[in-house]
Amino acid sequence: MPKLVFDESEVKEVLDRIVDRTFKMDFSWDWPGGVAFYGVTEAYEVTGDETYIQSIKHWIDEELEDGLPRLTVNASSIGHILLTLYKVTKEERYLDVATQMADYLLHEAERFDDDVLQHTVNGDKYDFPEQAWVDTMFMAGYFLLRIGKLLNREDYFEFGLKQYHGHEKFLQNDETDLYYHGWDNISGNNMSSIFWARGNSWAAITMARALELVEVQHPSYMVIDGSLRDQQSALVRLQSEEGLWHTVLTDPTTPLEVSGSAGIAASLLVRGKLYNKYIQKSINGLLERVKEDGSVMNVSAGTAVMNDAKGYKDVPDKRVQGWGQGLALIFFASLLKSRNIG
Repeated sequence: MPKLVFDESEVKEVLDRIVDRTFKMDFSWDWPGGVAFYGVTEAYEVTGDETYIQSIKHWIDEELEDGLPRLTVNASSIGHILLTLYKVTKEERYLDVATQMADYLLHEAERFDDDVLQHTVNGDKYDFPEQAWVDTMFMAGYFLLRIGKLLNREDYFEFGLKQYHGHEKFLQNDETDLYYHGWDNISGNNMSSIFWARGNSWAAITMARALELVEVQHPSYMVIDGSLRDQQSALVRLQSEEGLWHTVLTDPTTPLEVSGSAGIAASLLVRGKLYNKYIQKSINGLLERVKEDGSVMNVSAGTAVMNDAKGYKDVPDKRVQGWGQGLALIFFASLLKSRNIG
């Protein structure tokens, strides 16, 4: 496969613009900020720009002045930021809060089947009893792996692996190897049975990151690697000529969606040069979707498990979204990291 061709200084400049735009957005203690600022921590780790981490610290410190809010599975994504802050600052208070969040997931969060976490979000009007959504793999599963590895807590780590395996069990389709958006354990079905782009990116980037944390001797490594391998093999064959993926992966009449495309493309980097021709197209396609002010465009709004493909097709993509900023940062930072640039 040919080597990736891109201007390193351009990618660094794009990272800086996206980070700057992200900090001009307002976030509460919930998953949009969790994903956005996780992307900022990825940008920090590859560039070493201290202004990034200081801005995150300022946001977290202000939020913690009010105390820890009600915990949910989706809001556990904030834990990613706390772990990075702890590693950088060595301030135990960040680790203490992250540990409280991990304890909530391990001991209190709703679950079904073999400890599969039920999807929960902030807001009392949203209730999804015994539903697994693919988002949880990133928001909670990956966080549990990270904190388990950091603290050498096998209970956290193994519970995190249960989320990978449980979501693969209920969400990965055996025929296509793509991931469904959700599973309703009460009804015993995948609801609208849609292969949603951003959902597949949550699964793909999460599994790619897991392979950096799980020892190859652990049986879970082979399970995760096999799931990701087959999913990626299916995904690259659905990439558009523009280097992006459609909102409904199998429906080319649905819009091209940038956040999902960024997460999918970032996951492909774990395979070395195998998928370079696809990544190359994604570089060009994603760069074209970043405005001069750092706004990542063509990102679909927050999306429930919709009733049908038309529901996904009609989700608006006009606004700048935290998850779009974050997933774009993950891709561009991963691109630089793959070249060992810093």
